[in-house]
Amino acid sequence: MAPSTRRRVLAVTGFSLAPLSGCLTDFGSDDLGLATPEATPDDDWSEPDWRPADATPAEDDVDATTVVAGLEIPWDLAFADDGAFVTERDGGVRRFDADELAETDGTPLGPDDGETILEAEDLPDRAAPGEGGTLGIAVHPDYPDTSELFVYYTIDDGGTGNRVVRYDLETEDLEPILDDMPGAATHNGGRIAFGPGGALWVLTGDAEKPALTQDPGSRAGAVLRVTPDGDPVSEPVDWGDEGDPRTYTLGHRNPQGIDFTPQGTPMIAEHGPAARDELSILRPGGNYGWDVVRGGPDDPEYDSYDEHDEATPPVVNTGPETTWAPSGLAFYDDDAIEAWTNHVLVAGLGSNALYAVALRPAGDGVDESNGESDADDGTRYADDWLDDRFEATAHTLFEGEFGRLRHVEPGPDGALYLLTSNRDGRASGEFPLEDDDRIVRLDPA
Repeated sequence: MAPSTRRRVLAVTGFSLAPLSGCLTDFGSDDLGLATPEATPDDDWSEPDWRPADATPAEDDVDATTVVAGLEIPWDLAFADDGAFVTERDGGVRRFDADELAETDGTPLGPDDGETILEAEDLPDRAAPGEGGTLGIAVHPDYPDTSELFVYYTIDDGGTGNRVVRYDLETEDLEPILDDMPGAATHNGGRIAFGPGGALWVLTGDAEKPALTQDPGSRAGAVLRVTPDGDPVSEPVDWGDEGDPRTYTLGHRNPQGIDFTPQGTPMIAEHGPAARDELSILRPGGNYGWDVVRGGPDDPEYDSYDEHDEATPPVVNTGPETTWAPSGLAFYDDDAIEAWTNHVLVAGLGSNALYAVALRPAGDGVDESNGESDADDGTRYADDWLDDRFEATAHTLFEGEFGRLRHVEPGPDGALYLLTSNRDGRASGEFPLEDDDRIVRLDPA
């Protein structure tokens, strides 16, 4: 463990949550059924109370400005009050002034123009194998009255795992709140966000052990929902005696994006195997099928969602021929960029693109034909085996312009902020550029 600096680390030595039971590390996917809750929760589904996106987004709707350059693989960005908190996968946490990011219109800021909040060595047991490192960040919803940051990062304490810590900016106390999340060189998940009711949502990957995602007690390949102390929420999903009450959904491969509709419904984006990327509107207790189910009836390698009643289908599955490599996402409900209002924005890594997805209640004034079609007005996803609550149309923006995009985050001024990920060893072509990695601001044109 790296020595701590001036920051006080609370209860790290020997720290662990309650032991987990039922882990399926000795089983392959062929031996598994699909895990379901003891009782299927009511997801209180109702028609959206927000206006579906009704315009076609275009690159000309915005002006792009690089506001920070020279970062070291930025991974997440969270705005709160007058601050913009950024994680770097191979580093720690920086804070930039939000007004400076909104007003910079010339020479971009550099890393040293931000305040270093946490160094890498301030995070106990921190490791950075492969795609691991310092990943997600969230700010307490009552900030600045409650001056707490939450950071998700990869650890090595005798084995690779992932941990969420809470850091008090005033007292400089750092405390683990969620541990025992499996980790590996890849598939660490990592995004965290506060949602409705003040719960903290945590995305975990399958840690290169797909069988774990069908074990309700493993915390792998799951969406977890906890209090700011890391405890289960007051009304958890009931997975039975062997399950973890922190688990909201499971059966995920490597989810890296989460946000909420104005109605408070959670949605995630996750990486698929050799394409088959997904955007899902979560249902409590949902099982998203990995690694048994991952496509439609014509998929040559994986079972179809319509063959398994226990599986919860996504809104978008890109199929075996198309990859988005999705990471962070945002539901953009601001009116500043009018044509983009109420689109789900998804940052693409391997695709080097930003996706704007319009969601519409199924059958609500849309051509009833099924299938996926490419046209000037986007790619439509409306197959019978997908989530029957919505139809989706995806538009591809800025393909190849900024390189790999790790995250997209709305700012307090209505602008959007993109994080590039061109120094992570996977860029191609002209990338990385000399000023990578960057934060790029998109303003209304």
